[in-house]
Order: sequence, then C-alpha cells, then structure tokens
Amino acid sequence: MAHAPRSLVLVLIVAACTSLGALGPARAADAPASAAAAPAPPASPKAAKAPAPAPKTMADIISGSRPSDWRPLDPENTLYLDLSSGRVVIELAPVFAPHHVSNVKTLVREGYFDGLAIIRAQDNYVVQWGDPDGDDTAKQRPMKMGQRKVPAEFDRRAGADLHFTRLPDGDVYAPQVGFSDGFPAARDPKLGRAWLAHCYGMVGAGRDVDANSGGGAELYVVIGHAPRHLDRNVTLLGRVVSGMDLLSSIPRGPAPMGFFEKPEMRVPIRSIKIAADVPETERTNLEMFRTDTAAFTALVESRRNRREEWFKNPAGHIELCNVPLPVRPVGAAK
Repeated sequence: MAHAPRSLVLVLIVAACTSLGALGPARAADAPASAAAAPAPPASPKAAKAPAPAPKTMADIISGSRPSDWRPLDPENTLYLDLSSGRVVIELAPVFAPHHVSNVKTLVREGYFDGLAIIRAQDNYVVQWGDPDGDDTAKQRPMKMGQRKVPAEFDRRAGADLHFTRLPDGDVYAPQVGFSDGFPAARDPKLGRAWLAHCYGMVGAGRDVDANSGGGAELYVVIGHAPRHLDRNVTLLGRVVSGMDLLSSIPRGPAPMGFFEKPEMRVPIRSIKIAADVPETERTNLEMFRTDTAAFTALVESRRNRREEWFKNPAGHIELCNVPLPVRPVGAAK
C-alpha cells in the first residue's frame, strides 16, 4: 500500500488544526441570544416603611383604657374625712395592716374622731390629726371599743398571695419596689417581706418611741417629698385618693414639728365615716386605675420616657413615688 509523503501529512494536520481553531470562536459569536446568560433584572425599589406609631402618652393610655382596667373603691375600706373645706377620701389597706385598719374602723364607727382636729401641719412632711389632749390621761377622749395601742404592722410576709407589680428601675431603700393592690410597696425577696412605702398621700398611724405604742387614734398623711426613711418604722394603713389639696394647703404650724400651739389654729374635723355606712346618694363614688394590668405597665413606661413635645431628654427611669395613680368618678368614661 502506498503511503503519503511525511511532508504532506504534516501539512494536512496543520491545516486541520487551523480550521478547528477558526471554527470555535465563530460558533460562540454566532450563538443565539436565547442561549446567552440573561441579564439580572433591575432591583425593585424598596417599599417605603410605614412611619412608626407615636409612643403613647399617659393621657392616651387612660383614654384608651377598658372598664376592666379600673376598679371601684370598696365602701367597707374607704374613709370619708369631712372638713369645712370639703371631703378627703382615704382608701384603707387591710392587706398590709389588718389590725390597724380594723381598729381605725372601730374608732370611726364609735364616733371617736368626730369633733377632733388636725393638730399638726409640718412643711414638706406631714399633716396629722387626732386628739389634742391625747397625751393627757385626765383629758384625753375616752374610747368605747377601740384600742389605743395595737402591735406594729411595719411589714408582712411576701407570699404568693400578695400580688406585686414590680417596677423596672432600681431603688435605694429596698431591693425591689412596685405596686400591690394599688398601693406603692417595697419587697425584699431574701427576707421574704413586703411593706408599704411613704409616698405622697400615704396615711400612717402615729406612735411614740415604743414600736407598739400606736393604734390609729392619731393618723398622719405625707404632704411633702417622700420620707422613705420612715418605711418599716411606722405602720402605714392607707392612702388619700381624693382631697389631698385640702390637706396640703393647710397653713403650717408655727411650733416645732409643725404643731398648732393655740386651739383656734387647729382645723376641726366634722366627721370621719366609713363609706359603707353613708347613704349611697351621699357617697363619693370613685374608681382607681388598676396596677396589675398591661395598661398600667404601659402607663409606667409612658412616664419613664416622656414623649410629649415639651420633653427634650426623657429620663428613661422612674422612681416609685413618681408613678401617678389615676382616679376618676365612677362612670366618667361613659
């Protein structure tokens, strides 16, 4: 068999390689557009974010509250202190001071306070009422069923039966502070004890040096900056929920500690009654903002971070005695 010359073979090989090299690029360039990589679609513009809702103020929270966010005063544990200037309404706290509350109610029902007087008004501290001659056994007003002395109730067990809404911020007087059944309170989990706090409007039973020397025959209300150093040193048994202006505006007593030296300077007490003993048509029917609801938690937050236009630097914190406790007449929302 005849063979092609070696030179011819080399020529054919080179020609074939050259032809193949030329075909490759030509086919890539001639490829249909559908076979090429599709360009990425243009990015769709981001949807505009809806403006964040404006933080609610305390007024917003109250106006948007539900009937279940409020509770009426218990007539059996509500006192009416009637003065010539008007009525002071006091809510009692039997959960924290059951024996003192019971004794005060006994004294009220026997008419002990009627005709007595406000005997002390100390600036930035307290207003106190009772028997001006209470320390004189020869002149003091007699009691029928009430007692002059009741064992101190400075604190109580902080068990599961005591509802406690804890505030998010710290306190210098107690490990924890918050509200229990509408009253400002403090708690020590290690000791397992809880107590009421001396905030503005709180009502306590005056006593002597002996811790058990008070019983509620002399009562006082805080009218100034919260004297929290008195916590767990005096029995607190309630708070004023209406009429604080009548007490805080009383002229200050000129004697040491704000006592009135002259009888004519004292403010007479017309009467103190338990609301349950007053005809319904003569009652002051109020309801309190509950302190165990989501609405109250929102209210606290609204006061920690004030968002009204006037505020430029919200504090981000709140102190126990700065938390407001809204009160309104029953049916005010209708």
